[in-house]
Amino acid sequence: MNPVSETVETRSTTTRPRRRPTRADVLAIGAYVLLGVVVCLNYWADVNNRVSSHLPTDHSWFEWLFAHGAYSVQHLENPLFTARQNAPDGVNMMANTSLLGVTLPLAPLTMLFGPQVMYALYLGGALAATAGTSYWMLSRHLVRSRAAAFVGGAFLGFAPGIVHHANGQPNFVSNFLLPLIVVRVFRLVEPGRWRRNGLVLGLLVAYQIFINEEMLLLTALACLVVVIAYAAMRPRVAWARAGTFAAGLGLGGAVALLLTAYPIWFQFNGPQSYRGLQGGVFHSWGEDIVAFVTFPRDTIAGDEAVEATIGMTEQNTWFGWPLVLLSVVALVLLVRRSLVARILAVLVVVFSVAALGPEIRFNGELTGIAGPWSYIPADLPLVEMMMPTRLTLVTTAALGVLLALAWDAVARSHRSPVPAPRAPQSVATDRRRLRWQHVVGYTAITLALLPLLPRPLPAEPIDAPPTFITSGAWRPYVPDGRTLVPVPIPSNVHGLSTLRWSALTGHEFPIPAGYFIGPNEDGEGVFGAPNRPTSTLIYQTMDAGALPEISDENRRQAVADLRFWRASVVVLGAHPREPVLRELLTALLGAPQRVDDVWLWDVRDRV
Repeated sequence: MNPVSETVETRSTTTRPRRRPTRADVLAIGAYVLLGVVVCLNYWADVNNRVSSHLPTDHSWFEWLFAHGAYSVQHLENPLFTARQNAPDGVNMMANTSLLGVTLPLAPLTMLFGPQVMYALYLGGALAATAGTSYWMLSRHLVRSRAAAFVGGAFLGFAPGIVHHANGQPNFVSNFLLPLIVVRVFRLVEPGRWRRNGLVLGLLVAYQIFINEEMLLLTALACLVVVIAYAAMRPRVAWARAGTFAAGLGLGGAVALLLTAYPIWFQFNGPQSYRGLQGGVFHSWGEDIVAFVTFPRDTIAGDEAVEATIGMTEQNTWFGWPLVLLSVVALVLLVRRSLVARILAVLVVVFSVAALGPEIRFNGELTGIAGPWSYIPADLPLVEMMMPTRLTLVTTAALGVLLALAWDAVARSHRSPVPAPRAPQSVATDRRRLRWQHVVGYTAITLALLPLLPRPLPAEPIDAPPTFITSGAWRPYVPDGRTLVPVPIPSNVHGLSTLRWSALTGHEFPIPAGYFIGPNEDGEGVFGAPNRPTSTLIYQTMDAGALPEISDENRRQAVADLRFWRASVVVLGAHPREPVLRELLTALLGAPQRVDDVWLWDVRDRV
């Protein structure tokens, strides 16, 4: 038997010829693509002027990232760092969610269609691609039924937690390499092929590092638990193949390290790198126990009102009670005869419990009961950057495989021959029993999944950049080496629309501050640039809606800040707070010019 088959009880690839794509495969991929289009439908209604209603800032950040990839390719600049945001200090792109493995290859399309189109196009494509590679993994290595592989692939690509992250975080839906990585890990035990398998694994891991390191870490943890569980259940077989597995794993690790050594060094030691996040802000984000049986917001059974009870979490485990009940029943029925089901049960328990965080939550309330993360130091390397709730994305993957196994088990029972010789009445009874098992099994799985069908993600309009920006009228005002200061100055709270000015013009001018993670004075990671006095004054004026008293010190500091930013021009476009912001900037910098559809302060002679 093929070692992969024995590891996960898959169909042997050595006893059957490699299957060619069939009509069923084409239909499955087509269905995934169609579902990806449906999820992004509200964006396509006005793709240039709509962003996610739930994470508009993240949406704009990823549009900016597509523009960064195109700019890096077009100007042959180092993509690991940029000075087009947070000028003059810049941003360490490896220390941020930069999606370089996607934005660089797609740079030509971004130049052609623009970052807004590429964002929506890629988001739906990534969902469909993840479902497609999951379908391939299941149909080629785990189940016989193509329908079973389709169901499992659809869940792995469009599970509630994945669709929830699609609200502005395409890096968490870009999981199309992960099924290939998992398959390659378990094929490391194939005798005589450890070099090839190790090499391919190393290449896949290296590429995934440039897509999403956190999902790679979760996959590695899941594989570790699977290997330990398998070794405990099949110790003799595991020991016999440990040498081959270790050799392939070592080669894969060496290849991945060789290809990514400099980018990883740059991430932790390059300019604008940082050590951990200030205050361990992610450490407390544990999963609520009630969330497991709650229908997720972005599905046909979901309701936004439930968030007022449980809270605005990432909804990684909002499976709904029918799927939870089905999963429990499926595990009970399958664990005795399936090694895979037993390993899946271990994964579900380990990662669901681990995701509960430092204190157990129940229906939105802290219970005072210590959770597993209460015993883990918040400043532990790698752990300090993780959200406990995201560990349940492994639970999600395990349930996707379980659904495929359950559907396949029903299909196999339907095809099982009736033992002979039997009396005609007994044969007829057995056939009726099998038929009812068939109907009940398929119906149960379908009814558990139907409420989780995703709805189009909610989108909201956003102001288009001023004509002054899109027409290029800014060019005479911004010489090389100087910045354009948009007002409001972009940050993780303010200036969402002005951040897009940079993205939608292809990063042709650098801007100060922005939306990213960078170091503070102590080297800890914080969101956005440390506020300078002038940016703080702008934000306070916006929040108050009234002009504060302006002193000579405010004016002096404004000039100092503009000098730090290497500003050449300050630009205020249409904004709900435009009147009071114009009063503020006039009090600080003097009377503005009206150029096209913006107010402009030319400060080149002052800084």
